[in-house]
Amino acid sequence: MGTSAEPHSLVLGLLFLSMPAMGSCSDKYPELLGQLQKQADFMQHTNTLLDLYIRSQGLDKNGLKEHCRERPGAFPSKDALQRLSRRVFLRTLDTTLGQVLLRLAALEQDIPKAQDLEMLSGVKLNIRGFKNNIHCMAQLLPGSSETTEPTPTSPGASPSPTPTLDTFQRRLEGCRFLHGYHRFMRSVGQVFREWGKSLSRSRRHSPHQGLLKGARRMQLSGRNKRLMPRVQLAPGSHRGAPGG
Repeated sequence: MGTSAEPHSLVLGLLFLSMPAMGSCSDKYPELLGQLQKQADFMQHTNTLLDLYIRSQGLDKNGLKEHCRERPGAFPSKDALQRLSRRVFLRTLDTTLGQVLLRLAALEQDIPKAQDLEMLSGVKLNIRGFKNNIHCMAQLLPGSSETTEPTPTSPGASPSPTPTLDTFQRRLEGCRFLHGYHRFMRSVGQVFREWGKSLSRSRRHSPHQGLLKGARRMQLSGRNKRLMPRVQLAPGSHRGAPGG
């Protein structure tokens, strides 16, 4: 019973993440960045897609799972993503996820169980919601109305395997592709995390924050002066001391 409930809970989790993303764009940069971070962190987990595919294709037997390793160059590496400008990074991410959606449509034909297909539909919905948030974030970047830079020719998601592959090889290629997808999303999450750290640093060192802190110190200083007790002089103490 526990195993049958798990896919449904994952589908609900995917739908929950997708719902706010499919609405209108948020104009709050920190809020939108937080959504992208959470989605990327969720999508990197293999139990959202790869484990389902391995199980449905019988690759969890006889050590076949060990062959599910990403092909070099199938997806952009973390280092390659970090070298991109923010705008080109978002465009590369959007393009790569578009290719992932096409590949998932092809892999869908190899998944027989309706329950697994339901979960795969949730995964695709979440990717579309993530892509929507990517477009929203691109609009918040400086110079969003300017001419966009060309997308770099860095390695992207590999195309669908040729139909000449036998069934086993096709399944293995699908497994390798999904392994690369999860690794790619982990790298994406790390890049977004760096964006968040950069935002925190800029907030701490912004002149506006410095002015606010200075004004707050002045207010506290004035309040402390008002709260200081007045020292009353004893009667007659204002007169000079009697002469000798």
